[in-house]
Amino acid sequence: MRSNIFTQPDVPQKYRSNFFHLYMDIAWFGVLSGTSVNFLNVYAARLGANGFQIGLLTAMAAVVNLFLAIPAGRWIEKRHTGRAVFWSSVLFRAGYFLWIPLPWLFDEQGQIWALIILAFLMAIPLTPLGVGFNALFAEAVPERFRAQVAGMRNITFAVAYMLTSFGAGFILKNTPFEAGYQVIFAIGAFGAAASSYHLYHIRPMQEDLFPLQGSPKPPPAAPVNPPRGLKAALRLDIWETPFRKVMLALFFFHLTHYLPNPLYPLYNVNVLRLNDNNIGIGTALYYLTVLLGSFQFRRIVNRYGNKKVSGWGAAGMAVYPFLLALSSNVWQFYGISFLGGFLFAMINGAYVNYMLENIPTDDRPSHLAWYTVILNVAILSSSLAGPALADLFGLANALIVIAALRALAGVVILKWG
Repeated sequence: MRSNIFTQPDVPQKYRSNFFHLYMDIAWFGVLSGTSVNFLNVYAARLGANGFQIGLLTAMAAVVNLFLAIPAGRWIEKRHTGRAVFWSSVLFRAGYFLWIPLPWLFDEQGQIWALIILAFLMAIPLTPLGVGFNALFAEAVPERFRAQVAGMRNITFAVAYMLTSFGAGFILKNTPFEAGYQVIFAIGAFGAAASSYHLYHIRPMQEDLFPLQGSPKPPPAAPVNPPRGLKAALRLDIWETPFRKVMLALFFFHLTHYLPNPLYPLYNVNVLRLNDNNIGIGTALYYLTVLLGSFQFRRIVNRYGNKKVSGWGAAGMAVYPFLLALSSNVWQFYGISFLGGFLFAMINGAYVNYMLENIPTDDRPSHLAWYTVILNVAILSSSLAGPALADLFGLANALIVIAALRALAGVVILKWG
């Protein structure tokens, strides 16, 4: 069955189990993302959440990750990466099941604050999951196959996301308000559990310690005389390596990527007056082009490299908020959604591989912990700055400003990353 779903004649047999479970993990994560995650902010907006509350839904997780990332990296270093990732995923994703009964327990404002509190609690196991998964991916997939696996993961995610978001929109259109969301939250929770099942079966291979001749060499490992005391505990020495430039470039990319997230549901619901079915169709169209773009991902990365594809993709993502700010009806929203997915497919597959190329193979958890810190500083900052930009400039003008910043982020990666 595995070979029928993902035919990979050029992949040695010993890698195929890992690759299969990586594809199925992301497929079920696509089910979760296309239902629960995709419609969470829309649900909050329909409950009456303001921009600050929607921003908090993301910011709560970022605050926790910011403080726990370094300890999580040290915790991962001392454990079997696969088991640490699996159990972290179980604890994190159990929280999705708690979304289901909220309409039975609270009024509208009570549900909004319950979701914010749950986001905070779920972020505790999410931190080692986020740090550990990138390390597990690097351990389970030899460097020469990473572009191929990343591209296929994009494809499986896009298919699952597209189908489930379209189906979720149909369910919400034909089901009473809160009951419809309970149904899609239940579907998402099942997808979360199935994704964790496949994470359990991914095994580190460690063969990337011996890359093929001619492949890019990783940067030097930690210095012979490592720092001691607080500096050693926090691994501040990482900021003295070339990886610093990569982290700063990715920080700016993530900042501009997440800035409009609190604004999209407000713009879609309050300005474009889209219903849940419209949003579901738009999301499906977006991930249709993610799917189409992902088929070309391996060829493009092999030709231009992960850094260039990351930079061009980051700059290209300026198109979506810019055109959305100029739109006024559902058909324009559909067209923008269709256009936006292709460039997302490029950056989504390339930036992690670009980062991994610049991390020593024997010191991944600590480097990835610092990456998690800068990621969550970006998420936290954008969750608060996005609504502030909207208050200052208005929703449409704020989206245009964010588009300009996204274009600049691409330049930063290409020139200084």
